[in-house]
Amino acid sequence: MVQARKPHLVNQEFLQCTHSFSVLSSSKRIMSLKSPSPQNILGSIPNVKQIQHNRGIWDIFQRANFGSYTVLDDVGEVSATREVPSHIPCPPYAQTGEPSSAPSSPEIKANYQVQAMKESCYLARSILNIVGENIQVGMTTDDIDKLVHTKIIASGAYPSPLNYLGFPKSVCTSVNNVACHGIPDDRHLLDGDIVSVDVTVFYNGYHGDCCETYLIGNVDEAGRHLVEAARRCRDAAVSICAPGVPFAAIGTKVKEVAIQGGVTVVPCFIGHGIGQYFHGPPDIYHCYNDYPGCMEAGMTFTIEPIVAQGKEDALILEDGWTAVMLDNGRAAQFEHTILVTESGHEILTDYH
Repeated sequence: MVQARKPHLVNQEFLQCTHSFSVLSSSKRIMSLKSPSPQNILGSIPNVKQIQHNRGIWDIFQRANFGSYTVLDDVGEVSATREVPSHIPCPPYAQTGEPSSAPSSPEIKANYQVQAMKESCYLARSILNIVGENIQVGMTTDDIDKLVHTKIIASGAYPSPLNYLGFPKSVCTSVNNVACHGIPDDRHLLDGDIVSVDVTVFYNGYHGDCCETYLIGNVDEAGRHLVEAARRCRDAAVSICAPGVPFAAIGTKVKEVAIQGGVTVVPCFIGHGIGQYFHGPPDIYHCYNDYPGCMEAGMTFTIEPIVAQGKEDALILEDGWTAVMLDNGRAAQFEHTILVTESGHEILTDYH
């Protein structure tokens, strides 16, 4: 069955963050949200028309400010959810859509758990490498989903995004002005696009998570600069990880590098602890913050900053997932899963 998605915008104040359901509103107030249905959200927003009007004003200036690319102002058709063979071990939410509870505090993993994380993260990186080798002008984002789904299943693993809180596909594909959580559909990748592909696998009982933004064809200088700045933000944040380092230092480092690069951190999406659970503590903010606690050897978590060309404000579409930049500026994201070690850190999703 093909599901059509309508382009309807929701106020930043109610923006859902899949990683931990904590978001930063435009006033920087921290909120905690459950996963409401799109209809319930829309029914509670009195000023959607004003938001759309403001976004229309930004449309006028987009080309001059941000470069040459196609703005996603409509969404395509989503094909039927791909099946997972019965012999594949699945996470608890595969049937229900509801994840089981994560630990209440950051988990210190035993050696056997660390080894399992290394295997799941190696597989996730391998799948993302295959995407990088095959992605090209003319592919649809649904083609990417098919490729990722097929390769994960062939490896005896489960695509972690599939049915997580109802997400209908096996990978997130976020094109140009989509910040994150884009649902693969029938849109073709065009010459000059950038697209973030976020791959997570559930393998031998553990999740491995990574993301990269790809240049499609001939991307303009502003787009290439944004993508490289996003990579630098992630890598700089990863470089400081070690026992005793405050979690909050990650956000400070990302913000510092973003300012140097002339890009904007999108603060409402965060990294997360990961293991047998997809998302758990610690929360990893990529902006200035006072999140408590310090890193300890044996912890595993993701660092995944999203940076944008213009303002930090994002809106979520009616599908309940696709987050787009209010001013139509492009956004880019890079992500690693890391392990804190006694002497520093290890990048579990490093390039290989």
